[in-house]
Formats: sequence, structure tokens, C-alpha cells
Amino acid sequence: MPLRIALLTSEMTPYSKTGGLADVTGALAKHLALAGHEVHAFTPLYQGVDRARFGIGPSVQGIATVTTGSGALVHFIDDPALYARGDLYTDDVDEHLRFIALTRAAFETCRRIGFSPHILHCNDWHTAFGPLLLEAEYSRDPVFAATRSVLTIHNIGYQGSFDARFVGDLGLADLARLHQDDLRAGFVNALKHGILYAHAITTVSPTYAREISTAEYGMGLEETLRDRAGDLTGILNGVDYDEWDPRRDRFLPIHYDEHALGAKAELKRTFLAREGLPFRNGVPLLGIVSRLAVQKGFELLFDTLPPLLAENRVQLVALGSGEARYEDFFAGLARDYPQAARFRAGYDEARAHWIEAASDFFLMPSRYEPCGLNQMYSLRYGTVPIVRRTGGLADSVEHFDRATGRGTGIVFNDFDAPAMAWALTRALTLYADKTAFAQLVRNGMAQDFSWAHQAGEYVALYEQLVGSE
Repeated sequence: MPLRIALLTSEMTPYSKTGGLADVTGALAKHLALAGHEVHAFTPLYQGVDRARFGIGPSVQGIATVTTGSGALVHFIDDPALYARGDLYTDDVDEHLRFIALTRAAFETCRRIGFSPHILHCNDWHTAFGPLLLEAEYSRDPVFAATRSVLTIHNIGYQGSFDARFVGDLGLADLARLHQDDLRAGFVNALKHGILYAHAITTVSPTYAREISTAEYGMGLEETLRDRAGDLTGILNGVDYDEWDPRRDRFLPIHYDEHALGAKAELKRTFLAREGLPFRNGVPLLGIVSRLAVQKGFELLFDTLPPLLAENRVQLVALGSGEARYEDFFAGLARDYPQAARFRAGYDEARAHWIEAASDFFLMPSRYEPCGLNQMYSLRYGTVPIVRRTGGLADSVEHFDRATGRGTGIVFNDFDAPAMAWALTRALTLYADKTAFAQLVRNGMAQDFSWAHQAGEYVALYEQLVGSE
């Protein structure tokens, strides 16, 4: 049956983005709507959202609404005091309040327009108080009497903890519903309360769902998650192939598929020339597009990558921003090896697409990775992912076996420099074997991680929750 879904998110493509959360919520809203479900998404109207480009008209009672091409409605919470800041996320003392306001506004907007959702789908800590507010207050309202809540954990490393002295900002009459041990310790953890009160909890890959229930990956919430084990599901993220497909990529001057890989080689030559790097026959180009954070594991490259660049055995183009030590490392590579490496700090959508298309290998040596999307983009673009076996990387990339011809990438297990060195050496060996490398590329391009399938898993979960009433 068609479902009514309220989707709450702190960022959403194409309007606002710092990472994969935006890609996932934007694509999920789109594909749920295309499947015939009524989708109302709620997200802040940040200072950087281009109202003219997206046809966002005047706000009514603090809400501006647009209808997307898929039929989903997006409601922007318009409060300049909270959202007109230089960045989507801040270290300001009222950071918690900015997203409590988003969550409250979603409930109140549903009330005002008479939208009675079957499912309240909250994403990450920013909207994780939604399940608690539903149970404690809004379930008594006829609009929400039949609503069931879902919390998706995109990255458990971000939990939205704030000082207990601000607990009044929740506007919650019954404070006994809050986790009392945390209150006594002087803080409130938004994500924990979502885990405690959501009817169902999902995370963005099956392996990550298992990992976060352990002390190694649970970031202090493993016991809370183990208590809800029967309600925790891992659903691998999908890819929006309307945006990420070399057969029609709007950022590329020529297109290709697995039968026209000469065009990919031509794109590599063009890209290297644009970057001022020489084309070297038989030398693979490594690509990186990433947040530069400890999660991403780039310290594994500190000792392993420079010798390969110095010996002209690889070239590198990296795009990203984050912690100074990683930015300094990649900037240093570009300075020390000007004929082999380039780095640009920040994010550039067009450049990200070029790196995916032009590179031979894509590096993702993550310490942990809830899902990851770039490895799936890379597979479609015929760019071989080099990944560590963790989270969604383990679920989406199969290590290539030259004897059988099966596999889609290079996968290493241990989080240490010797394992990273092994993976890079393996990449060079395979690249030199034209037959094996061509098979590996074709295997990857044949994979299908489309949202048409993945959105169906969410629908099945929603229907199960609705049917449980």
C-alpha cells in the first residue's frame, strides 16, 4: 500500500551537503516518491541554500516548501537565527537547539498541514529526539496516533551530546523519560535517546550493524544497541545512478561503459593534462575524494605512499578537507612530488566526478566505514576500489581472485601499514596484468547498487512496522 513518510534530515542533496548523509536522504526521498509513496522531507534552510536555483518561494510561518521532480515535498525550516551561519554544523553553544528546533518544526508542520505519517524516519543524532517526542507527546495527537518511528544511524561517531543544563531546550515535560545515568553525569545524548525510543533502528550496512554492537566500534553505545538487537537492521545504502553513471555523467565531456573503456583512458589523459601531470604509460592513477578525518584511515598512507610516488610507480589526485595533519600530508605530497601528485582542499562536485572517472584505483583505507558511497561509485566507473574490510566496504567490495576471475576490488584486513603496503603492491601487480585488470574492471562495472532495490528494503521495514499495529 502507498505509505505516508516524514523524513527528517539535517542535510539533503541537492540543497545542502557535507557528506553521504545528504546523498542518502536525497536519493531515498526521491525513490520512495517515485515508487508511489507520499514523502514529506524536513530540513533546515541554511544560509547557503540557493533559493532562486531551487525555486524556493517565501516562507509561511517559518516553512518554505518545494515539490521535487519525483513528487516528494521538501519543507525547509526557515529560521535565520539558527541556520544563517557559515557552515551547516558548528561548535556553537546552541548546536543542539538548532536540531531540536528542526525536529519540533517537523511535528508542528505535519499538524498544521494535516499530514498524518505512517512513518517518522529520523536520521542521525540531529533528529534522534524524534522517537522520544513522538512517544512522550505527539502520539496522543490524532495526526500521529498510528505513526511508527525509524532511526537510521549513518555514523555512530557523532552522537549529539550536550550539557545537561540545557535539557530545558527539549521542551519535554516528562524528564523522567531521559536517561537518568547520563543526566547525573551531566550530559544528554541525543543519539542514545533515539536508540532507546525508536520502534526500529537501522544503520547503513549489515556489517556495520554488527560492528556497532561491539566495544570496538560502538563508541559507548554498544550496550544500548545490544539491548535493542531485535530491532536493529543493516540496510546497505544505494547509489543514485542518475547522478553517478559514466554513461551519462553531466560533468564529463565524453561517456563510456564496460564496452567502451577507451573513453575512460581518454578521460584520464585529459584529466592529467588539466592537472599539469604527465601521462605515464603503465603507471596507475590513484584517486581520493573524502573527508579527511581519523575515521578514513589515511595515516596508513603516511609511510606507504611516498616511496611509490618517489619512484614514479603511481600518481595521485586527492580532494578533501578536514584535520590539519591529513591536509598537510596530502599538500606535502603535491609539493614534494610535483610530477606525481595533486591535492585540492575542500569539495568540488565536478572534480569529484572527474576523479572517479579518470582514476584507475580509488583509495578507501578506512579505520571504520558505516557504508561508504565512493567505493560503489568507483565500481560503476570502472575504477578499482582499494578498501579495508570493515562496515559497508566489506558488504560492497569482494576481493579479486586472479585464479577464478571473481571479485570487484582489493580488500585488506588489518589496520596497519604492512596491510596497506600489501594492498598497494597487489594493485600494481594486477594493473600490470592487462587481462586480469580488465576482468576486474568489468566485474565492478556489472554491480548494481541502485536505490530501486535498496529503497525497497526500507519499504519492507516500514510495512512491517505499520502492520505490527
